[in-house]
Amino acid sequence: MEDDSVKQGGGGGCLKLVGALLVIVLAIGAGFWFLGNTIKQQFQGPTPETVAQASLQGLREQNRLSAFAAKFVAVVTSKQSQLGFTAQKTMIMPGSVRYEVDLSKLRQEDVVWDAAAKRLTVTLPQVEPTDPAVDLNNIRQYDNGGILLSVTDVGGKLDEANRKAGQVELLKQAQSGPYMRMARDATRKAVESSFVMPLKAAGIDASVQVIFPDEANRPTERWDESRRPEDVLSNSR
Repeated sequence: MEDDSVKQGGGGGCLKLVGALLVIVLAIGAGFWFLGNTIKQQFQGPTPETVAQASLQGLREQNRLSAFAAKFVAVVTSKQSQLGFTAQKTMIMPGSVRYEVDLSKLRQEDVVWDAAAKRLTVTLPQVEPTDPAVDLNNIRQYDNGGILLSVTDVGGKLDEANRKAGQVELLKQAQSGPYMRMARDATRKAVESSFVMPLKAAGIDASVQVIFPDEANRPTERWDESRRPEDVLSNSR
């Protein structure tokens, strides 16, 4: 009976020793896993969301983006009659117009990451033409040489009317469909580059699509908006 007791006691000690060793092995394994996971997170590249946030912040700081400009020529004529006479002046007014986007209006929800398609979609504010910059040195004027121009101040009034009409005509030309499309395309390419280059530099394989509010097929999936851009950026460093 004593021998049996001794044998049973020795077996229980072995079991305890094995259990202790198993706990130690598991603890060491968990430690290595935690260390490996920490190192992986430390050296893992930035996420598309982080890169997009940084690019968005950079665009906002530019305030206004002008990626396209065009030159136009307005030809306008004004007439005025007094005392049975008619005075007429024609003005040829060249000018240029820049097309701008107010980047300060960009919101976080205007930048959408589609993880499944690996596509970043940016919705920009509308492109707006600026007031025409008139080339004063190249304005040309022609008149009919009427008597009213010689003996009255009609000439100055006609010049003023032509200047106002010329500004309106220049802006009208700038707002025409073909020039607005070219301005959109130029702006689209400029903003695409602002996002594509940082993504490529970070080793992220993704496409960038830039659209405007009136363009359809806007995606609905958005990144986590619960964190401020500065928080996301600080964690990526």
